[in-house]
Amino acid sequence: MSPSSSKKKKTILEIEGYPIDGLSIGGHETCVIFPSLKMAFDIGRCPQKAISQDFLFISHGHMDHIGGLPMYVATRGLYKMKPPTIFIPNSIKDSVEKLLAVHREMDQSELKNNLIGLDAGEEFHLRKDIKVKAFKTYHGVPSLGYIVYSNKQKLKLEYLGLSGSEIKALKLSGVEITNTVTAPEIAFTGDTMSDFIVDPNNADVLKARVLVMESTFVDNAMSIEDARDYGHTHLFEIANYAAKFENKAILLMHFSARYKISDVQAAISKLPSILSGRVSALTQGFL
Repeated sequence: MSPSSSKKKKTILEIEGYPIDGLSIGGHETCVIFPSLKMAFDIGRCPQKAISQDFLFISHGHMDHIGGLPMYVATRGLYKMKPPTIFIPNSIKDSVEKLLAVHREMDQSELKNNLIGLDAGEEFHLRKDIKVKAFKTYHGVPSLGYIVYSNKQKLKLEYLGLSGSEIKALKLSGVEITNTVTAPEIAFTGDTMSDFIVDPNNADVLKARVLVMESTFVDNAMSIEDARDYGHTHLFEIANYAAKFENKAILLMHFSARYKISDVQAAISKLPSILSGRVSALTQGFL
């Protein structure tokens, strides 16, 4: 194994069966990648590893989350990849279209993409077994989070004891033998105050197998009130709401650049025991 490939492996987390890559430093750059699903959440400055993701979900219009969008689209075109599908808050769709139009004029290229604006509560079926739903977040500018759901076919209870040949016969006769079971797999908050946690419409966010959420501040140097003034969540609030999180795993991101990895890890170690073993941190780019 070459040194470069070894280094690359160390940057990839695996949580609940999902490889997760990317980086998120508050005010600098956020891009969280689920390569097995070909998805990226926010684009930051467009890290190279994000270009191969077919689906991009933009949470809001701040530059550290959307700045690399034209480069992402342009580079996929350069590599002759299929146009990406990009989800954005519907409230900024016109602005994003204007942004891409300016780059088309300057770059003299097509910048092909499928741009989809969503409002909170709206769903979009990516394929038969996956759908995405936008949910309300609470930041200083229009923003959204996203939930990725799995759709699986499961045999109805009344047919569980039948043999394979009996099940096949029923299916061939036109009997509906399965139910569609939908489950929240991944939730991504983008930047938001903790209000999203107590929003009754966001129950599935707290039930997703993997929740990727911001925790910009983690210690007493900044108070909860300070965090709220900036439209962000403090780790102390996550501790206060610990009992509400039903997620199998929580990946914290968007830490302030003031912190070191050791600061973040020390703060996480002090979380209530109900969260023990479920919380990890995306710390690539920190010292």
